[in-house]
Amino acid sequence: MCLILVAVDAHPKFRLVIAANRDEFFDRPTAPAAFWPEAPDLLAGRDLREGGTWIGITRSGRVAAVTNFRHPAANRDGSPSRGRLVADYLLGRDLPDAYLERVSREADRYSGFNLLAGQPDALYWYSNHGKGIGKLPPGIHGLSNHLLNTPWPKVGKGTEALRAALAADEPSAETVLRCLVDRAVPPDELLPDTGVGLEMERMLSPVFIESPGYGTRSSTVILIGRDGGVTLVERSFGARPATVEMHFDLS
Repeated sequence: MCLILVAVDAHPKFRLVIAANRDEFFDRPTAPAAFWPEAPDLLAGRDLREGGTWIGITRSGRVAAVTNFRHPAANRDGSPSRGRLVADYLLGRDLPDAYLERVSREADRYSGFNLLAGQPDALYWYSNHGKGIGKLPPGIHGLSNHLLNTPWPKVGKGTEALRAALAADEPSAETVLRCLVDRAVPPDELLPDTGVGLEMERMLSPVFIESPGYGTRSSTVILIGRDGGVTLVERSFGARPATVEMHFDLS
């Protein structure tokens, strides 16, 4: 993931809203969102190279997502896939704060990451470049490739777009998906300096990334209603564009 927008207890109809763009190399093999054959309660896409996922939810309401933390000098060659951190939480039974505490004890094995894990009424965040585990308070939050709510242009645009979408009379997955399509490149003076050079910062700066070989592969929206109803919509782009839409009730 490169951008995750989250609304915690910020709408009378929804307990939790998540909107996220997955940015990845186009040649990385991927399966679209589906209930996993070996774990039929788990709904998520799948990284077919390493077996993990970038965002997912279970029928019991366990939800998790990950972004990379962009700091090239701290990348670790041969480190485990960060997508396994998402899958392991979703497939397990640990409480989210206990799971993140366990992850923190081995976090130096991984290249930089931000991990969200929790349930509709309690979503937690941990980064191996941060200072501990935090519970997201009610409100609208944004997470890209730095710490939670770091005011990068895409985070600001995304959170404002989500706030506007939720102000509509009847927000839907489609209106929330529109928060993720902005392709505008911010002015250079607003770009972060993460050590990848100005041209790369420009390429990575939009909410929706387009470039040869790398970009936004899919957008995912998860809506969890106060009545326990869940909607997940995943829109994939590239050579095989497709939309997956799933509905179920929390068990």
